[in-house]
Amino acid sequence: MSEATCPHRPPCPGCPRLGQRGIAPEAMDALTLVAARAGLPEPVVHEGSPWSFRRRAKLAVRGRSTSPKLGIFQADSHRIVDMPRCPIHHPLINRVAQEVRAGIRETGLAPYADRPHRGLLRYVQIAVDDSGTRAQLAVVTNDRSPESMDPLATQLRDRLGDALQGLWWNGNPERTNSIFGPHWAHLAGDKRLELEVGGVRIHVPPGAFAQNHGQLFERLVERVRSLVPNQVRVREFYAGTGPIGLGLADRCRAVEFNEVDPHALVGLATGLAQLPPEARSRCRVLPGRAGECLDDLESVDIAIVDPPRKGLDPELIEALCAGAVPQLVYVSCGWRSFETESALLSEAGLLLRSLEAYAMFPYTEHVEIVAHFARAAT
Repeated sequence: MSEATCPHRPPCPGCPRLGQRGIAPEAMDALTLVAARAGLPEPVVHEGSPWSFRRRAKLAVRGRSTSPKLGIFQADSHRIVDMPRCPIHHPLINRVAQEVRAGIRETGLAPYADRPHRGLLRYVQIAVDDSGTRAQLAVVTNDRSPESMDPLATQLRDRLGDALQGLWWNGNPERTNSIFGPHWAHLAGDKRLELEVGGVRIHVPPGAFAQNHGQLFERLVERVRSLVPNQVRVREFYAGTGPIGLGLADRCRAVEFNEVDPHALVGLATGLAQLPPEARSRCRVLPGRAGECLDDLESVDIAIVDPPRKGLDPELIEALCAGAVPQLVYVSCGWRSFETESALLSEAGLLLRSLEAYAMFPYTEHVEIVAHFARAAT
């Protein structure tokens, strides 16, 4: 497949392996070695749709009010690549981005400029619901209050109509590379994006993390849940809005959710409130850092972890290696940290029983991993 398949390459750096199937060779080699050391075959790689799969995107807003650009930065720079026809984005993401461009031209609001720290519009985040017909839109401005984007908010409501699931403002007035700032306001539509994952409804505020490859994430969640026996006590660390654990509440003795992000905790609370009363009574939320939520871990039958790419909190990996739980399901989006930590777990007696990969981030070096560890007597 040639680079001409994408009209934005070069210079767009977003898909360095565009057109290549599977996962990056370096990641595959590392995971194959991890599996071989455990006496397992080469990991199975699960793949999904190669095009239009991405249902969630953060796009920088730069350029001028007369010719705004929405896209991602070129490598090692703040020069933006405008992406009106990204082939991996869901078509509704491209449409919403196009309406944002048109709204900027109509209102004359200035896109942000990094070096002088001037201009209003910094980023947008667009997330598409299950139907593929409605989108949650968050607009990040260089301001502490949302009034300055009122003209654009009016334009977007008019232009998008029923396709606008929810509209949010975020204020990020500081010189920073962080996308979101500390200030939030809900402007229109629904407060949370509602998605179905494995038969359970989850609720995602714009500040909470969610996977962008819905089709493949559904398969991953089904696999994780299949590794959890009935009538056990489960503790899920880094639970997010609960896409894995909420689906276990109807058949497990107890499900404990650990999460530190306040936005994810809001979404998780909404999902828990919608469970049947009996299932909800078996659930408990442990807010805070994973490494600070280790009390009574020895009475847990199986732990589920889904940490960021840097890996597990030091206190948590120490507790797991010390024998706190008999079984562990590790969901990893960072194969390098997983390679290191899987060796530590195996040396401590939590043996790798199964390993598979999910090409959740096609055309990049990143991969999602599902691994099952169990002690020899389990």
